[in-house]
Amino acid sequence: MDMMRKDSRKVKRTLYPTKTIMTRSQCLTSTSHFHRLPAEVFNMILDKVSVLELSVFSMVSKEISRCVMEYISTLAWRKKTITQNHSSCLEQGSTNGPFRNLGLLFKRCTLFLPAKDKLKFIFSQLSKIPCFMLEQCLVPNCSGFARCGVFLQTLTAQWDELECHRVFNFLWEHTNLLQKIETVIYAKPGTRWYQELQLRSFCRQVLLDPRQNQPSECQFWLIQLLKPWPIVSQARLLFILYGPLMPEGTLVWQDLVERGLSHGALWDLATSFLLLIGKREVKGWTSNSMLAILEELIVIPQPWHVENVARLLVLCGNTLCYTVLANKALNGRLAEISRLIVFIILVSEKDSYNMSNVVKLVIRICKIFSTSAEKTGFIQQLENMFSEITREFFEVCVAGNHLENREAFQSLCILLDSSARFHTKLILQVPM
Repeated sequence: MDMMRKDSRKVKRTLYPTKTIMTRSQCLTSTSHFHRLPAEVFNMILDKVSVLELSVFSMVSKEISRCVMEYISTLAWRKKTITQNHSSCLEQGSTNGPFRNLGLLFKRCTLFLPAKDKLKFIFSQLSKIPCFMLEQCLVPNCSGFARCGVFLQTLTAQWDELECHRVFNFLWEHTNLLQKIETVIYAKPGTRWYQELQLRSFCRQVLLDPRQNQPSECQFWLIQLLKPWPIVSQARLLFILYGPLMPEGTLVWQDLVERGLSHGALWDLATSFLLLIGKREVKGWTSNSMLAILEELIVIPQPWHVENVARLLVLCGNTLCYTVLANKALNGRLAEISRLIVFIILVSEKDSYNMSNVVKLVIRICKIFSTSAEKTGFIQQLENMFSEITREFFEVCVAGNHLENREAFQSLCILLDSSARFHTKLILQVPM
């Protein structure tokens, strides 16, 4: 009997209470309320939910996230939501709201996925929308690229640089961007104008323009586009992306060679240079790199009209302008510097810039020369160049057509007016 009591006590000690508490993941298995619903009914519920609400709902759990991904992968949802939003935005002239919400939805519903699977899912959906892809949309002036840019900018907001590298590499392969860039940068300028404009629109509206308010992000994407190419091709690509456009929308190539363009025509190109030199710590990007790109740029397709070179330097700011001129001074290219300075004065007067900035620039260049004789020789070269260019404008006034007469006469008057003032300020301030 004593032995039986001991055995019964031993058995009682080994009994455990039944487990009644379940984790959230266990609740969303076979006992989940959503799991019990037929797929058709569940989709009917999701049909009643807005895109923004759906994005929040997708973060509840991995199971719900998977269900939402399956739901938004359907052709019916894509037609109802993305295509319909695109059409309504075209009618209303809106670009941001609906596609920012779509970016949030894809960002949140793929939250639990590894980076590679996340990108594969997102771009598999984007590729099914012709308006988001290069050379697939046949609608003239379609704003699909702009909407894709808002979507992508929202998707990658606050992602670290490594993740953005993955996005770029995935996009690079998925859109065959490498081959498309290669086709236009190695072709004769203007011969593939449609591909040039398609590439410009895609890169600007999808990758660059939506990030204008975040210069570091915009710089990252621009550098990724330029980095794979040699310097001469980087200059060509930069011109395709930011060069001036004709009224009908094609790129201005030959006019840069033949005549001076307006301040606004070169503004985007100058902005791209300011963007590239904005962060000196970027690996592989130095002042020498920028000078090399600039030197290649101003001879595409042939050496530019000097006024356009001067205007681009003025728009790029004093730092880059001085760096370019100082580099030429160190290499003994005094005639070239003098001609550029005269046109910088001309451009500054035309565009209402402060003449004192040009005087300060020339004073800084004078300090490069070590002896008084070298400084005097440089100023004498500058004075001779003023006379030479003034004579050139006068000859055009006498022999040119009506348009050339007017432009040359305006430039001649500006030079005659500014020459004395410039030399007075310069001589008073340059120490010999």
